[in-house]
Amino acid sequence: MQLPREVIVGRDIVSRVGEVCERLGFQHGALVVSGPTTYPLAGERVAKSVARHGFTVDHVIVEDTSEQVLNAVMGKIKSTKARVVLAVGGGKDIDLAKLASSKSGVSFVSIPTAASHDGIASPYASVKGGTKPYSIRAQAPAAILADMDVLAESPYELLAAGCGDIVAKYTAVKDWQLAHKLKNEYYGDYAAELALMSAQLVIKNARDIVQRKIEGVRTVVEALISCGVAMSIAGSSRPCSGAEHLFSHALDIVAGDTSLHGERAGVGAVLCSYLQGSNWEEIRDFLKEIGAPSTAKELNVSPEQLVKALTIAHSLRPERYTILGETGVAQAAAERVASATGVIG
Repeated sequence: MQLPREVIVGRDIVSRVGEVCERLGFQHGALVVSGPTTYPLAGERVAKSVARHGFTVDHVIVEDTSEQVLNAVMGKIKSTKARVVLAVGGGKDIDLAKLASSKSGVSFVSIPTAASHDGIASPYASVKGGTKPYSIRAQAPAAILADMDVLAESPYELLAAGCGDIVAKYTAVKDWQLAHKLKNEYYGDYAAELALMSAQLVIKNARDIVQRKIEGVRTVVEALISCGVAMSIAGSSRPCSGAEHLFSHALDIVAGDTSLHGERAGVGAVLCSYLQGSNWEEIRDFLKEIGAPSTAKELNVSPEQLVKALTIAHSLRPERYTILGETGVAQAAAERVASATGVIG
């Protein structure tokens, strides 16, 4: 079980990164991994903070999550002899830093600039261009430093996407329970309840989230962190990733990068909750309330692409049993589900 040694959520946290790194016992070099937008936003201040505490600091700007960029980051870790990687940015930046640091045998610290999905705290990462079109195990962050001043200023659609990823825990946990009953797969109540509690709290605080109140943003950030911890406790992504996440990855394959991961997972949760015979309307209504996509059109995909994604989703991880079953959802059934839930017209 890998868990962060420190989790700090508050204001003006960026200026304290160097202090935290020193307290955690990191030495020598540090490498800041950030994006072209997030580096000037927060990455530069992180670099200055660790430099003030005696670290040799370098940085690398990443623009996508491809295998090529991953190898470039690993090369930078080696050439700079960095002993800690500081991931400053959104989900893509953190995923790259997480996987590159894990493969390089060094620690990493997660410093999110947007609350867009639970990758900010989980030990799993998703990199495009590899043989697996889904998240793979890397390592949990040694620390998570969430600066509310930075997070509150991120585009609202990223916050709404984070909510979509969180509410998807309802269907993920049900899939985990199903796999336990039918396949005798390990099921952990504590990890499952932690994931479900995160979803419940976000729905409860929908109004504060929509109004972008600091309390609402903090609820989303803490829920995403709790989901990451749930995965660490479970030893797998099971409490947070089920058929709805397979659908998200399948839609990425079918239609390309037309929407955010959390947005696709939220819509996938509506579809999969319907298949599970659960309260799919609550999930749909929540997505509408917070302004997240709830239809194929809002995901910028065609009805045909969405239906195809639902029919092939089961094949992405045949070892992971979900409500989609071992043979998947037939096209006619997928069309009926998507139509009944209003995901397609």
